[in-house]
Amino acid sequence: MRKYNHRLVSLLLGLLLSFNLVAAEDVALNPSHPDRYVVVKGDTLWDISGRFLRDPWRWPDVWHANPRIANPHLIYPGDVIELSYVDGKLRLTLKRSSQVKLSPEVRIEDLEQPIPAIPVDAIYPFLTRSYVIPAGWKRKRVDAAPYVVSFGEERLLGSNGELAYVVSIEADENTSFDLVRPGKPYKDADTGEVLGFEARYVCQGELLRTGNPATLRLFNMQISANLGDRVIPIPDDRFLRTFHPRAPEREVNGSIISVLNGVTQIGQFNVVVVDRGAEDGLQAGDVLTINHRGTVIRNQVTGGQRKWVVLPDEPAGKLMVFRTFPRVSFGLVMYATRSIQLLARVTNP
Repeated sequence: MRKYNHRLVSLLLGLLLSFNLVAAEDVALNPSHPDRYVVVKGDTLWDISGRFLRDPWRWPDVWHANPRIANPHLIYPGDVIELSYVDGKLRLTLKRSSQVKLSPEVRIEDLEQPIPAIPVDAIYPFLTRSYVIPAGWKRKRVDAAPYVVSFGEERLLGSNGELAYVVSIEADENTSFDLVRPGKPYKDADTGEVLGFEARYVCQGELLRTGNPATLRLFNMQISANLGDRVIPIPDDRFLRTFHPRAPEREVNGSIISVLNGVTQIGQFNVVVVDRGAEDGLQAGDVLTINHRGTVIRNQVTGGQRKWVVLPDEPAGKLMVFRTFPRVSFGLVMYATRSIQLLARVTNP
């Protein structure tokens, strides 16, 4: 299990639970909800929310931050979440576990790290190592990007710790680079319009020497480096972000057009690509309903003008957008109530 960065998780949970609340009276309870729950190691905020609420992403609407607890937006194993009503409105509150330990230096330390809002391990590689090349500048900017021309001694593949020679990097304002490999196009499910191109992460490179060719040392290899792999500076947004789960501000009517990481069957905690992006109003944290597309069946009763019948779409799960690009987005499937197929529709919850 990846070790969570305390500061990043603090920001994640703090902002997640403290943004502007909407009226709580329309938040539905899970029919089998408990009145209280003791947090255990391995929980996520989404999991706990689902125990109390029909829609786990509505947690911020009913959260009551106890002012007597230092940073009540961080939740630890052993803490108790209680359900109550105040003035007829649903409320979830935190009772902090008293478990602390005293060292000889009389320091007080938490026994556990705070729980994450969502399974960070499931999305971490796609926050740091996945790219989408916008369709409008694939040829102009990717083809013009520096590229690997040699690994030395007539080697055709590169691996960890080896050198790569790049045409060309003339300035040293960036010293850390990612090697990426342009891949398949992402297309709108309904129109076929090319929205961007997959760019598969290969590895990282540390700049040792500028020039034509420049020299990089390769590390963090995911797949073997090839001649022609493009070399791009590490983007500013590659690190973990905060998430504000909410309904999108604009109407969304899109589709799942790809599933990442070589998965063929889409289920809980798989990362998918949606054919809507920042230009369509999507933001990290937006929650979408996944709908299984209604199939076309033959009318075996009357035939005639009603020879074929289109069945309605049926809900299949929920996803949360965690990274957006101009025309596409990456989303994490938070739960699935049935098998999810490519081209499943995504709409406002």
